[in-house]
Amino acid sequence: MEGSTADKPKLCYSAGVMVLSEKDPQKILYRSPKPILIPELPEETIGTIANVVFPTGIDRRDDIGQPNRIDVYYGMADDRIGVAKMEIPDTLPGTND
Repeated sequence: MEGSTADKPKLCYSAGVMVLSEKDPQKILYRSPKPILIPELPEETIGTIANVVFPTGIDRRDDIGQPNRIDVYYGMADDRIGVAKMEIPDTLPGTND
C-alpha cells in the first residue's frame, strides 16, 4: 500500500551532551558519541509529536549542595515538560581540560 504509515520511517528526536571550553567556547572538549536522552517513557513516545525529547534548560544544583548534579528540563512528545537528573563525572572520556 503506497503512502501508508507503514512506509514512513519512524522519526525519533534524542539529545546528546557537548562540553565547551570555558576559555574558548568554540572549542569542543567533549561530545557524547551517542544520545543520552532518548524517548522511552510513554509521555515521550505518545503525544502531539511522538518519539521526541528536546532539552530546553539546565540547572546546576549548587543550591542544594550538589554541584555535580544538573537537572535537565525537556519537552516530551511536544505535549509535556519533564526533568531528568544527571551527575557530572569528575572526568570525561578523551578530555584533558
